[in-house]
Amino acid sequence: MSGRKQRPQDHFGERAKREGYPARSIYKLEEIDRRVKLFRRGQRVLDLGAAPGSWTMYAADKVGRDGKVIAIDLNEARVALPPHVSFRALDVFTLTADDLGGPGSFDVVLSDMAPHTSGSRVRDQFGSYELYLRAVEIAGEVLVPGGSFVGKIFQGAELEQARAATRARFETVKIVKPEASRSESYEIFLVGLSAKANTTATSSSQ
Repeated sequence: MSGRKQRPQDHFGERAKREGYPARSIYKLEEIDRRVKLFRRGQRVLDLGAAPGSWTMYAADKVGRDGKVIAIDLNEARVALPPHVSFRALDVFTLTADDLGGPGSFDVVLSDMAPHTSGSRVRDQFGSYELYLRAVEIAGEVLVPGGSFVGKIFQGAELEQARAATRARFETVKIVKPEASRSESYEIFLVGLSAKANTTATSSSQ
């Protein structure tokens, strides 16, 4: 008998393999969607940090063929995607709102972006914070008023600043720690609901 103890969340990885998803992260988004009702048929979704593609697959299924999903990552997708998904290999720090169609181009913005871990928790937390702020900034530029946002961040000293940046752009902000996140992980997800009108102007005044 193996001495390796299975972590409670390991069954999510096994389930992902059985169900044809490249990563267990699918079930994090599924839980968030179940709790806050993110998706509807026909929506336009922007997925930042999309590789290997689990969140993109889930969003594409939820919005259906009448919707569209634009997926952005430095790396290419590892899965086959339906025709209403466009996957682009781009850097979010050079990406502009015009590259994505301008203000009002999306109903939902997702970000599962994370830095390459360095072994320094403080450094990794700050790297996650920078990516999170960039995701919120992009969301403020491209969401329709009333739109929704989900972003991953590593818990650290900058968490309250991240929440404040999200509150500046959304009427409601929630923190979610999905069951599929490993118990030892310090990732959480901030959910912004009901994007405020004129969020681009708000973000530029910060």
